[in-house]
Amino acid sequence: MLYRLPPLGALRAFEAAARHLSFKNAAAELSVTPTAVSHQIRTLEEFLGLSLFNRLTRALELTPQGEVMLPKVREGMECFAAAVENIQQHVNVGRLIVVVPPSFATRWLVPRLRRFAESEHSLNLHIIRSLNAIDGDQVQAVEFDNVDLRQEDSLVVIRFGTGAYPGLHVERMFGSDYIAVCSPKLLESDSPLRDPADMRHQVLLHDDATASERSGPSWEEWFRLAGISAVDSSAGPHFSDSGLVYVAALDGLGMALASKPLVATALAQGRLVAPFDIAVGQNYAYYLVIPAAISTRPAVKAFRKWLIEEAQKEEPCRPN
Repeated sequence: MLYRLPPLGALRAFEAAARHLSFKNAAAELSVTPTAVSHQIRTLEEFLGLSLFNRLTRALELTPQGEVMLPKVREGMECFAAAVENIQQHVNVGRLIVVVPPSFATRWLVPRLRRFAESEHSLNLHIIRSLNAIDGDQVQAVEFDNVDLRQEDSLVVIRFGTGAYPGLHVERMFGSDYIAVCSPKLLESDSPLRDPADMRHQVLLHDDATASERSGPSWEEWFRLAGISAVDSSAGPHFSDSGLVYVAALDGLGMALASKPLVATALAQGRLVAPFDIAVGQNYAYYLVIPAAISTRPAVKAFRKWLIEEAQKEEPCRPN
């Protein structure tokens, strides 16, 4: 259909002038001069072949034709605005960048992302694994310098640490007690695992990356909690990456100390087993960290809502 319409700028000027009954106030709203508004109105009137305003000495009033035209013009402008807002919500909304600790990304976040992607299929999601998302011996500030928050990109961090990150929106997800896990193959081996004391005869797998953190548990702590002494808790293979320890445990190489929420899926699937109900607790937890300036963005709100709902399944009775 071919639409015979006056210039959009003239219609905008008419709607603003009619609402204010003032060329001056309309000009201030539209960031132009009163003369420009007057010119736009004149262009519209010439296009229509009729007057829309009575220009009095110190006042401006709509003509009967202007009063008839105003509601439809206003309705059309609202439709234009709604169409623009709608397309901006679905196209070119920028990236949602989520920085996460490596093990958390692999073993907890990614296996659950399908549910989020199905509900937010238009979201431009980017997951970045980073050891900087973990508090170390010297707690580093959570930084957002690599993304300009004035732009469309939104950056949030899932941080493993103390939760003390001033100036940011911080929400606790869940804690991370460590338990001894192994492949079901070990339960069928010649060295039984009926009692914690049987751990003396097992190969211990060590995560040196985790042990270097202040939160890092150790086999020494586990044996102390189990009431077992005279064990060389440092013996066994050492690995510089948590992912390698996880693979070694799955393959049946030995026993691993693993974050309980991060191995929950493997335990539920029977790929790993936890022979004993002994957990090494620590003060660190997983936190969602968001710059306050972007906390109300639709993409951030949607991700936060989904993430917290998933996290509450780990600690359903614990408040945030």
